[in-house]
Amino acid sequence: MPKVGFISLGCPKNLVDSEVMMGIVARGGYELTARADEADVLVVNTCSFIEAAQQESVDTILEMAEHKKFGRARKLVVAGCLVERYRDEIRRQIPEVDAVIGTGEVERILAAIQGELQSDPPAVPAFLYHDATPRVLSTPRHAAYIKIAEGCDHPCSFCIIPQLRGNFRSRRFESVVREAESLAAAGAREITLIGQDTTSYGEDLGLRDGLAELLARLAQVEELAWVRFLYAYPNRVTQRLLDTLAEHPRLTKYLDMPLQHASRGVLAAMKRGSSGTAFLRLLEQVRRTIPAIMLRTSFIVGFPGESDTDFRELCDFVRAAEFDWLGVFGYSDVENAASHALGSKVDAEKIAERRDKLMKLQRKISARRLRRFAGQTLPALIEGPSHEQEFIWEARLEGMAPEIDGKLYLTDIQPDPDGPPARPGDMARVEVRRSLDYDLVGRVVAIERPLSQATTPLPLHPARQISTATPLRILA
Repeated sequence: MPKVGFISLGCPKNLVDSEVMMGIVARGGYELTARADEADVLVVNTCSFIEAAQQESVDTILEMAEHKKFGRARKLVVAGCLVERYRDEIRRQIPEVDAVIGTGEVERILAAIQGELQSDPPAVPAFLYHDATPRVLSTPRHAAYIKIAEGCDHPCSFCIIPQLRGNFRSRRFESVVREAESLAAAGAREITLIGQDTTSYGEDLGLRDGLAELLARLAQVEELAWVRFLYAYPNRVTQRLLDTLAEHPRLTKYLDMPLQHASRGVLAAMKRGSSGTAFLRLLEQVRRTIPAIMLRTSFIVGFPGESDTDFRELCDFVRAAEFDWLGVFGYSDVENAASHALGSKVDAEKIAERRDKLMKLQRKISARRLRRFAGQTLPALIEGPSHEQEFIWEARLEGMAPEIDGKLYLTDIQPDPDGPPARPGDMARVEVRRSLDYDLVGRVVAIERPLSQATTPLPLHPARQISTATPLRILA
């Protein structure tokens, strides 16, 4: 059978779609390869959320088209969010592309590869995978994502996710539980629940506080060490959700709540509502319920109409809130978004200046927040050798989400000179020696829970192991 290579761009939600497509392809008898120069078929799963992501997607498609023109590849399939926006343009302007499938057509990947796409795409994306859907993991064996919902019903003026992903729809409760149990049996130590708005989980199924109920159930899966979720919509954070996080040790004391801004005027223009004052009250409630929690948020600077006063209000809010982790994004003017029609656009130079100023402010806050860990011995999940520094390993505390937040760098992974060193996937006790601006440095003092052999191993995509020739990429 021909070999198929996947390139996954964008967020973890897109990564799960890629893993599902790889599972469908593998079940169909095709061999997966991590090298573009070995692939007979190339599949690019694109992102189109902001301008930079869109450009990366186009560049990657053109890069893979070169393999079709001059290499072994015979077919090129483009999937994902970019297709939902520019289906006809991709076909017309990039003749090397043989087939396109949108976010609602994930299950049609085999037909796309085989040139058998007959029917028109769905008018509104409606695909939702389940626990029996085949899936090939591209994450390390000890960590995996589970998408618990798809789409979004929120009217945020800067966002086109509802256009790209369709209306909000939750997966069935037991389907999510069965998938988590299967992943745990296969060796997963950490499960991260994802969705555009996970805090709305179950509302369309008639569940009240559905996310809290789901988390409480997953906290009973004994093979798991940590269960976390991304992302929390602020007005959906209930006291029951916070109480559930506080009650169960397996639920990470971590909350990622993208607030987007703190100025009441800007939030109103974003169609997000609320204000910085209301957010501070919410953060007080969160920290009162879960004192040890680590908080992450993200903001958009340079939104149309954002004045100097609005930006100063945002900076004052960041100083008062003292988040552990913070991401800042410059406003991206997407033509399909409602905000595109707004006047008083902020120029690119000022957007970059504001982004840099806010990140400089947060850098000091983050460094101060991390100092409290120095000298403590804490549980950590061992990730493996660092790709950034030779002879250094990496781990994470429960308040560090994979591939998003800072890291715990390890200078010593062998707690006993006569015993075995730590391995990727081990749960260990780590002495934190010192803190940096965004990271920690420590050493393993005990291996508490070695990663056991999985009872039902799942297939893994080798993309992360390839570092020579022309590697395909799994980008999150």
